[in-house]
Amino acid sequence: MNSRESRGMLVGLIGVLIFSLTLPMTRIVVAEVNPLLNGLGRALVAAVFAGALLWWRKEPWPTWPQVKSLAITSLGVIVAFPVFSAWAMKTIPASHGAVLNGLQPFFVAIYAYWLGGERPSRGFWVFALLGSALVIAFALRAGGGSLHAADGLMLLAVVIGALGYAEGGKLARDMGGWQVICWALVVCAPVLLVPVGWLAWQQPWPVSGKAWGAFAYVTLFSQFIGFFAWYAGLAMGGIARVGQVQLLQIFFTIALSALFFGEQVDAVTWLFAAGVVLTIALGKNMKIGASRLTGKPV
Repeated sequence: MNSRESRGMLVGLIGVLIFSLTLPMTRIVVAEVNPLLNGLGRALVAAVFAGALLWWRKEPWPTWPQVKSLAITSLGVIVAFPVFSAWAMKTIPASHGAVLNGLQPFFVAIYAYWLGGERPSRGFWVFALLGSALVIAFALRAGGGSLHAADGLMLLAVVIGALGYAEGGKLARDMGGWQVICWALVVCAPVLLVPVGWLAWQQPWPVSGKAWGAFAYVTLFSQFIGFFAWYAGLAMGGIARVGQVQLLQIFFTIALSALFFGEQVDAVTWLFAAGVVLTIALGKNMKIGASRLTGKPV
């Protein structure tokens, strides 16, 4: 790894830390708010801040090919993951959602191969699979090994959300990390106006201050600021390589839950975390080549 790739992993890790509270905060919101309103509404509110930032910085308009890429990004990180994960959080605990969320880095690596022109070595795939297996084993252990119907919704969130991660990371190489999420939100906003307005009209009001606080977090941090670091990290360090740091998200979620909500964390949790850190440390040194079609080093 060169210094740019190392910085990319560090910046991506900051994004993962921000994302770590997304599922717990979403569960708080959907206890009182329609999951669709939460999933789409947070993007529409974040689009206001995104548009203001783009206007203030006088950013150039994206080209037509970039708009098409932004549409794919929006499908994954603005529509699919927020909506399907919020829907799942209505019936399963946030910790159980990590069973399938632990697969997201592996799907990001697949999309990086398919769309991003990256060619991870066999060693990289071995450690990526091992890290994913450890996270899923931990989550199944924590959840008693049971599966729920809502797991299908989380699977959709993970698979389509990973597409948005990979496509946005690829676009960030040319556009910049924060510009990608800002333009994705702005491009998506007109489509969201009518459904969000209708859902808000149907929503029983008022809701508690706790729900508003959690909604503020998933809007400003999960949907907006977190992607500044995440897409910048993917662009600097490579989509497949940096995507693996998301394997740590479940452990950050548990640690933050212990810090803020007083939950107990046992020694086995930290043993699993140490194992995942080891797979990332070993996997980050595995070679990732570039496609002959793109010729871009990663």
